[in-house]
Amino acid sequence: MPDGEARVPQDARLEVWAPPGLGEVRPGDDLAGVVGDLLEREALAEGDVVVVTSKVVSKAEGRVVRAADREQAITDETVRVVATRARPGGLPPLRIVENRLGLVMAAAGVDASNTPEGTVLLLPEDPDASARRLRAAWRARFGLDRLGVVVTDTAGRPWRDGLTDIAIGAAGVAVVDDLRGGVDAHGRPLSVTVTSVADEIAAASELVRGKATGRAIAVVRGVGRFVLGGDGPAGDGPGARTLVRPSADDLFREGSAEAYARGYAAARAELSGEVAPDPPR
Repeated sequence: MPDGEARVPQDARLEVWAPPGLGEVRPGDDLAGVVGDLLEREALAEGDVVVVTSKVVSKAEGRVVRAADREQAITDETVRVVATRARPGGLPPLRIVENRLGLVMAAAGVDASNTPEGTVLLLPEDPDASARRLRAAWRARFGLDRLGVVVTDTAGRPWRDGLTDIAIGAAGVAVVDDLRGGVDAHGRPLSVTVTSVADEIAAASELVRGKATGRAIAVVRGVGRFVLGGDGPAGDGPGARTLVRPSADDLFREGSAEAYARGYAAARAELSGEVAPDPPR
């Protein structure tokens, strides 16, 4: 639909469920086949979205490293440090960083939960590409045209306590709903409203998957107005990478302590006639 045109569902009903039965995924597993077997009994329909946690994608793609190498893995995945905070008890410092996918996350998204003892998981190499491969396999297997796939991970958010799942990969989904240029229910112009549909789908799926239930797959039904059909780039859509705000546009590029330290250093440099360091990019 054109930007600003209201996408009103014919039946304002959302169904989200997480099928049980997915066993431990291991490096080299055919994830499309394994999850496809699980989805056989779910009677997928046109316009459905299959949500897959990044953990099972990472496991299948072999993105597993030894737990002893976690700190080095965080360093390797880091593009830019946003904030670092000391932790008690001799624990390594907490690092909030921008990782190579452009995501700002604690520990660069390197995760020790829901993975075999002694290992940690890196995020998928290219979550959008992973989503595209899964979508292609399941469209062919189930004879569907309009089928979406969202790959999720858990992240914190500025200004808010608690964690939520977000979309880090997507295929077959219009990842945003741009209402700018339209009007609200009272006829007032909408000038800034761009809804992150893919993130909302990811968050809804976590409500039925949980964190410790072993359910890494969910099906979301009722958002078909955002689900694309067809092959190639037009059918796959723009992907979740387009949801990442460029760091140059980020008003909170640094933690408060880091911003203070840089400002203090710049002031000292100015007073001494030295050249102050450029801000991080």
